[in-house]
Amino acid sequence: MKNVIFAMLILAVPSLGFMACEDREAKMTDSADQMSNAELERSIKSRLDADDQLKSANLKVSADKDKKVATLSGTVETESLRTKALDLAKSTQPDVMIQDQIEVTPTEVSRKDYTQQMAKEEWTKAKQLGEKVGNRLDDAWIYGKIVAKLVATAKASPRTVSVDVDNNVVTLRGTVQDAEQKTEAERIAKETDGVKRVDNQVKVSA
Repeated sequence: MKNVIFAMLILAVPSLGFMACEDREAKMTDSADQMSNAELERSIKSRLDADDQLKSANLKVSADKDKKVATLSGTVETESLRTKALDLAKSTQPDVMIQDQIEVTPTEVSRKDYTQQMAKEEWTKAKQLGEKVGNRLDDAWIYGKIVAKLVATAKASPRTVSVDVDNNVVTLRGTVQDAEQKTEAERIAKETDGVKRVDNQVKVSA
């Protein structure tokens, strides 16, 4: 008799475990569906803050649980950080649509803190891209800042706008889709510290 009872218990344990697992999954699904706007925002924000790189970023989360939409806004230093923030938010709540209002604002290195090693990296990058940068530290410093700003904006991609810098004079080359992109590239260059003049040779495709 004892053997029969023991055998029944052994058979019952897996079933109980399966039922418990199903119950946990159901509760997790219910909790996601029943979250308030504030709870949904905290859920995503806590996931972002758990990342060392994103914790110090200026990111905000606003959510509309009825529409199943969450919006990320604020600023980050690089495009890769923006992508990382969006991916983490999506993985936190897979059934919620994540809207991107994050701006990429590169951190600039001051001229006095700019080093020879930093300049070498920019010279190497420019050479690989077929761009020309003068031998002065100022030229490499200016080049790096302009390229970073072009990467950060959707209106003027460095893949279509080339940047040459010589003796603090910037030459923009390439082809863009419309006049707005050409104007935006020139504005970015002109507003960069250290630039004396900008020669905008960018062409607008027909």
